[in-house]
Amino acid sequence: MNLSLYSAATGMEAQQLNLNTIANNLANVNTPGFKRSKIEFQDLLYQKPRSSGTDSGGGNIVPTGIEVGNGSRVAATSKVFTQGQLTQSGEKLDLAIQGDGFFEVQRPNGTIGYTRDGSFKLNAQGQVVTSDGLPLLSGFQAIPTGASAVNIAQNGQVTVQSANGTQSFRLTMTRFANPSGLRSMGGNIYEESAASGPPENGAPGEAGYGSIMQGYIESSNVNIVEEMVNLITAQRAYEINSKSIQTSDEMLQNVANMKR
Repeated sequence: MNLSLYSAATGMEAQQLNLNTIANNLANVNTPGFKRSKIEFQDLLYQKPRSSGTDSGGGNIVPTGIEVGNGSRVAATSKVFTQGQLTQSGEKLDLAIQGDGFFEVQRPNGTIGYTRDGSFKLNAQGQVVTSDGLPLLSGFQAIPTGASAVNIAQNGQVTVQSANGTQSFRLTMTRFANPSGLRSMGGNIYEESAASGPPENGAPGEAGYGSIMQGYIESSNVNIVEEMVNLITAQRAYEINSKSIQTSDEMLQNVANMKR
């Protein structure tokens, strides 16, 4: 069996998935709070016609064996939760997390989702919501109609001034032992999984939790130059694997022509 055909095919498939991941990163370069994904590869099982360390007779040990690989596969696509650049927006309900942590939101099915996208708005009931209308939890209370000022400190202390007086409360923040294990649900929302570990709530700016920056938005952490380099590398790897298939086909053609 000509294993080079199958090995190169697995390489092309792996690089196609790599290209899909890079394309998704580039497509979300302007998505607030987006975290880039990186792809991880593994080699497949090996055929071992001759194993190292076996007895070749007379007490002699084979120092090296014969191993023929069967290609590669994608092992994982993990999120990279490095800090994105903070961009000033001036909006009073735009909140960026500088450091570790997530905001809690309530999803339509009643479950809790987690996001780094802090571009929040007010709905008709004075509730703070995401761009998709999902209510913000994290201890955020409703804002009275006609509030003259909403001030949010870096430690999460919120002060709301309205005609009824001053309202004060403090936000909480959520973090996970393994944020890369969170499930991406789309809409800038993540979901808890067994790999991420249970959510841990705490106060912003304390015990390793990030600080809240009012009037800022966290940009995507996608580096366009880096992704373009990765794109070129993936393209060249795909091409060289296709070249391996072409070469293997030519060798098989030479074998087939030997009978003539």
